[in-house]
Amino acid sequence: MDNFDVPRRVAAEALGTGILVATVVGSGIMAETLTRDVALALLCNTLPTGAILVVLITVLGPISRAHFNPAVTLVFTARRELPVNEAALYVVAQILGGIAGTMAAHLMFGSPLLEFSTKVRTGGPQWFAEAVAAFGLIATILAGVRFQRTAVPWLVGLYITAAYWFTASTSFANPAVAIARSLTNTFAGIRPTDLPGFILAELLGAFAGMLLMNWLLGRAETRVPVPIAETHR
Repeated sequence: MDNFDVPRRVAAEALGTGILVATVVGSGIMAETLTRDVALALLCNTLPTGAILVVLITVLGPISRAHFNPAVTLVFTARRELPVNEAALYVVAQILGGIAGTMAAHLMFGSPLLEFSTKVRTGGPQWFAEAVAAFGLIATILAGVRFQRTAVPWLVGLYITAAYWFTASTSFANPAVAIARSLTNTFAGIRPTDLPGFILAELLGAFAGMLLMNWLLGRAETRVPVPIAETHR
């Protein structure tokens, strides 16, 4: 990442988040077009999302570390791995890139450029599900970076694919994606009024994941053997 200047890293974050959202929204519209079966539509939405994450993290990760998510960016900032001023640029780029992704999906399918969603996603179970989704995402990233860095694209893609199905919220786990999805009145949408609960839950889950993994992945203390002679003093 040190080989790329800030403008290129910020552009990579905007591009990656935009393509991610275009995939989420576009595959949701395609699913609604092809089937009335909600479970099948969700599967049609899940598989492209997991697949595109593998691609995006692989090709853009060397440039910006492929956060594509304000929660991830804030976690790495809290870990002092990203300066605050750069983190702010990342977050703005992610949000704007996500909105551009929604617009691109709408243009491809002949929908209004932006349209507020009316899809209700609120309540304790949904919020808890988002916290769990973000917690697991951060745990996956941090452990992956520590133990198997080259596998991170696959780990994240597979985790999100699974989390679509084991969380009640279908695992947004990303404030920028949530904002972008509030601007599409399609399968992937969320009402703008439901955003605060989702975003707060995502941030709380992400930081809880960071705290646990900081402890869990902390290097074990190296014990210096005590010479036998010392034990007899």
